[in-house]
Amino acid sequence: MPTFSRVTELDEFAAPWGRSIRLQEVEITGGLVMLRVRIQEGRRFTDLELGKAEAEHLGRKLLAWAGSSPSAGAG
Repeated sequence: MPTFSRVTELDEFAAPWGRSIRLQEVEITGGLVMLRVRIQEGRRFTDLELGKAEAEHLGRKLLAWAGSSPSAGAG
């Protein structure tokens, strides 16, 4: 399990069904910087650490989905 030398809070917002989402920039000891998406549901946490390329890919997919009509379906 990695050791983090720095954690910077970027944003936090509410999600459906009582969840909250936090975005953090984390620096792993050794200098690797990643984006952490932390989803909290009650006392349970799910963490997803992404590099810049993965974060950019996910961001594009989220924007495309958010801008599509409800009947567009998955693709």
